Amino acid sequence: MISRSYLSELFSLDGRVAVVTGGSSGIGRAIAGALAGAGASVVIVARKESELAATVDELAADGCRAAWVSADLGSRDGVRAAAEQAAEVFGEPDILVNSAGINLRPPMGELGEEVWDATMAVNLEAPYLLGQRFGPGMAERGFGRIIHVTSQQAHRAFVQSGAYGVSKGALESLARSQAEAWSPHGVTCNTLVPGFVMTPLNERLSSDPEKVAALAARTMVGRNGLAEDFAGAAVFLAGRASSYVTGQAIFVDGGLSVH
Repeated sequence: MISRSYLSELFSLDGRVAVVTGGSSGIGRAIAGALAGAGASVVIVARKESELAATVDELAADGCRAAWVSADLGSRDGVRAAAEQAAEVFGEPDILVNSAGINLRPPMGELGEEVWDATMAVNLEAPYLLGQRFGPGMAERGFGRIIHVTSQQAHRAFVQSGAYGVSKGALESLARSQAEAWSPHGVTCNTLVPGFVMTPLNERLSSDPEKVAALAARTMVGRNGLAEDFAGAAVFLAGRASSYVTGQAIFVDGGLSVH
């Protein structure tokens, strides 16, 4: 019989502090809830105060420790301010989850510098800056977990990947560079790769029933993803059980990528 203490040793996040960007909606919200449910004190960073407050209220109602920081992750100053505010709530984080992202995908021939810069700022530079702020401290303390949420478009181009696919591919490379730098000191860095998930970020596609059905048919499990499908993988990557997993892209996609 497996004891609760054994499961706790592998998966409990009691005493840990997590910062989750994009944690007020979609996959980020599901991850924030999972980490909090596993015992972590969670600070959610996003833009919309109403969504942030609603998420934290829900977590608090479930007995979790949670707080929020409203921030603009599209500017360096905004990211730096968010990092300092987040660290003031429960202390320096042990876990950093970068789930915030923007999905602007005009045709490549119409892709302008403004869209390129905005995409790179939120999807790539913010995770880099947050890693630079928190990674060295994690390494000094001998434990840390950095988790990025990327995309199938980090690996293949389809439906106008544009700057979005580039940013997500670079984010996976960032995870490997962070892993190389900090894993010798107990800090693992990995990415979660979704398939098609019905979230606000994918509103353009999710409003087309035929495309939604076609994408579901491309999976091995016969359905598209849900935000809650990421809960277990996130808790695994955030805890002790994954201490020998680093620099990896973990596909949570119902088999989409291999079908």
